[in-house]
Amino acid sequence: MIRVGLVDDQAMVRVGLRMILEAEQDIEIVGEAADGADAQALVRDHAPDVVLMDIRMPGMDGLAATEQVIAAHPNARIVILTTFDDDEYVYEALRVGASGFLLKSADGDTLVNAVRVVAGGEALLAPEVTRRVIERFAAPVAPTPGSTGPDGEHVPSPEAIGDLSDREVEVLQLIARGMSNQEIASELWVSSTTVKTHVSHILTKLGVRDRVQAVVEAYESGIVVPKG
Repeated sequence: MIRVGLVDDQAMVRVGLRMILEAEQDIEIVGEAADGADAQALVRDHAPDVVLMDIRMPGMDGLAATEQVIAAHPNARIVILTTFDDDEYVYEALRVGASGFLLKSADGDTLVNAVRVVAGGEALLAPEVTRRVIERFAAPVAPTPGSTGPDGEHVPSPEAIGDLSDREVEVLQLIARGMSNQEIASELWVSSTTVKTHVSHILTKLGVRDRVQAVVEAYESGIVVPKG
């Protein structure tokens, strides 16, 4: 079972989320909270696999709550519930450890799939939106001589990217484009198992816990340069 916690100041929103998720045999709701402060107690007392966290709440908002929950429970996986108007808050949430985000306008199937994906740590949520947010707010890196990636992105010196191999850099750039393991495998003409191994090595070498954090690192280190 995937254990889920719901954090939103609107009771009707929590009711709707609960109805959709509890209709699935592999998902159970283990707790609810109406603000960021209560979210910390929810995670401490119930240890959910995934927390759906509203970004805008009175008192402690979702950004502060995410930062504090991750600091106290590094393995917690938090999905930010947001709208397109919350871009700046979402980027900050990703930087402090959120595993992704989901638009509040998403349908039930998308919500269920998002919970399963994040619980498995296998992919980004709404990759086209994640990429747009990171491209908008990641600090551009000044160009320096080096090689280029699949989209002509500048690749900084080895000192800037740790111990990643050339192939791992290429895989990370494709992850940053929002591609799944299967799509990366097709792009590189390798097996999905090989891609999964590369992804595992990338996370270990960068010292990050999931693909979202790897993408943030890719933009902030200059492995991928924001468009424009």
